[in-house]
Amino acid sequence: MASSSTSTIAVLASGGLDSSVLVAHLLRREKTVQPLYVRSNLAWQDPEERGLRRFLAAIQAPLLLPLVTLELPLADLYEDHWSIHGRDAPAADSPDEAMFLPGRNALLLIKPAIWCQLKGIGQLALAPLGTSPFADARPDFFALLQSVVNHSGNQRLRILSPFRSKSKARVMQLGRHCPLELTFSCVSPIRGLHCGTCNKCAERRSAFRDVGRVDLTPYALTRESAAS
Repeated sequence: MASSSTSTIAVLASGGLDSSVLVAHLLRREKTVQPLYVRSNLAWQDPEERGLRRFLAAIQAPLLLPLVTLELPLADLYEDHWSIHGRDAPAADSPDEAMFLPGRNALLLIKPAIWCQLKGIGQLALAPLGTSPFADARPDFFALLQSVVNHSGNQRLRILSPFRSKSKARVMQLGRHCPLELTFSCVSPIRGLHCGTCNKCAERRSAFRDVGRVDLTPYALTRESAAS
């Protein structure tokens, strides 16, 4: 059961690099952290949730509360979208805009926000970077959603995006002591592994390379084998 204290910070944890570093960063700042995972039955979410659980187990700390999973199926909304069936996911050379999922942050936030209000948790954090190309990752979007949520419930809630002014390299540096190989960020997994060839795998490889860190992620395909 989550703490009812307003000092608790709930974190929308996807299991990827940025949100995992955010959880660890808040713990290092001696915050009580309640990780939340929203399961929408998207094509990559089984290995993603497993990765998140592995990472949380590896950084276990007294102030880290047990993971809470919230169900929000989207198949009836997204229908034949690549995120549901997993086919034709954006490749490594695709622009980041190809990763667009309609209403993604609104859908991700609304149920956790109401859950936080019901549990008496006054802060909900997520980890978009300032480099995100999407309108629903901007401060004005989060401010508007926060206002809507606070007009619909008795418990006041702050929606936080503490990494919005940070680059990917800076976030990776914040996570330099974390077992980031346990995180998961792939939209086209193969046998539960990172595919190695999708947009998110390319972003992941670059993140490790740009900070000079060995990437211990097991990939199903290398770039060389995919090209052959």
